[in-house]
Amino acid sequence: MAKAVVLLSGGLDSATTLAIAHSRGYECYALSMDYGQRHASELAAAEELAHSIGAREHKVIKLDLSVFGGSALTDKSSPIPTEGSSAGIPVTYVPARNTIMLSLALAWAEVLESRDIFIGVNVIDYSGYPDCRPEYIQAFEEMANLATKAAIEGTRLSIHAPLLALSKAQIIQQGILLGLDYSSTVSCYQADEDGRACGVCDSCRLRRAGFESAGVADVTRYQRVINALSKRGVAPDSLIP
Repeated sequence: MAKAVVLLSGGLDSATTLAIAHSRGYECYALSMDYGQRHASELAAAEELAHSIGAREHKVIKLDLSVFGGSALTDKSSPIPTEGSSAGIPVTYVPARNTIMLSLALAWAEVLESRDIFIGVNVIDYSGYPDCRPEYIQAFEEMANLATKAAIEGTRLSIHAPLLALSKAQIIQQGILLGLDYSSTVSCYQADEDGRACGVCDSCRLRRAGFESAGVADVTRYQRVINALSKRGVAPDSLIP
């Protein structure tokens, strides 16, 4: 059985990517990164997902990017945007995050003698991050095949981004077909310790709109105030000034 290293954050997209890799017959090795993110509950979700989807192994690497700052996801003094998507690269962009994670995945793939790495980047319903673009994925793959012993000896490596051209609704529909339980995923930029979503950050907006467009019930676990308001028919978006 071919081996694949799958980057797994614990969010909706990476969980679907792991499910896709598993469905294609790969023996999956899930890799997560504790980079000082404020929504650390996603790591607990990643562990649960790796087990439930059937990863052969799951590693969590600690590499604290908060020492550099530069992102609202690693700097708790920087507010998480709740006004919806805007022009330009948002403050939730983490400098070099995907490059670092792909490099770590590449190292593990070489040790495993794997020729395949999966990453859940997307260019349709995403937040404008430069390291989610197809040209970036292609460039990293080319670099990887110049930099590794395996490639030099004739074993070319491929970077798979199966969600690249899918809408959030299409991603959710794909996951449902694969039997994925999205209630165990954590996408919120400011989820609480139990992984419950705020309902108002940009990631929550994209996720909620995806469920609505897919015609699928939103199984996201929201924080108590959001749940209470929802029961009274108040949309989370109405909380935003």
